[in-house]
This record gives sequence, C-alpha cells and structure tokens, in this order.
Amino acid sequence: MTGRVEVVGRLSGRRNWSDEEKLEILAEAFRPGVRVRDVIARREVSSSLIYTWRKQMRAGKLGGAVAALPAFAEVQVAEPVAPASCVSGVIHIDLPGGVRVSVDADVDRGALARVLSVLR
Repeated sequence: MTGRVEVVGRLSGRRNWSDEEKLEILAEAFRPGVRVRDVIARREVSSSLIYTWRKQMRAGKLGGAVAALPAFAEVQVAEPVAPASCVSGVIHIDLPGGVRVSVDADVDRGALARVLSVLR
C-alpha cells in the first residue's frame, strides 16, 4: 500500500522574532475587542512570550518603544461663576417670596403648570 501522507503541524524549536514583529504582534493582541488567545493561535506564539514582550516594551527594552501608560490629568477647582442673567433658550420665572423657576424652551407645559400651581 503506497500513498501520500501529509503532516501538518506547528513549527517546533526556537524562533527569532525581530523587534518589529514583536511590536506588531503586541499591537494586534492588545487592540480593543481582540482576544489575546486568538492572536496567540494565529501567530503561533506562546502566551508567556506575549506578556514578556509587553513587559519589555513598557520598560523601553523592545526597539526603544515605550507604551503609553495611564496618566492622570491635573484638576483645579475654581470659584463658581455666577450664572448669566439671560441664557439663550432659558426662561426664568420669578415668583412671590423670592422663588425663581428656570426652565428651557423644551419644558413640558403640563408639568410646568403643575409646579407653578403648587408654588403660588
């Protein structure tokens, strides 16, 4: 019995990945919405290598690339600004007793009528 046998398998042994290839694989693996394990299977690379490369990249040891680490924005609290007396589209209703009701042009008329009737 003679025939043809085809063996399909993964590469075995060590592979030498260039820094460009590593960075390309990392960019693909950590793209939003992508599962790392899918990239690992498609690229035939071990998961430990992916995370080792990511650590090297963050430390600047991978082709000089440094990943953008989360940064905090500086926040300064300022004194409150008095509201403008006339804002476009806003209606101010001054009621007796010092009560002021402010609504915009899209206010539900029925709801406003009920509120005003209670406040009078």
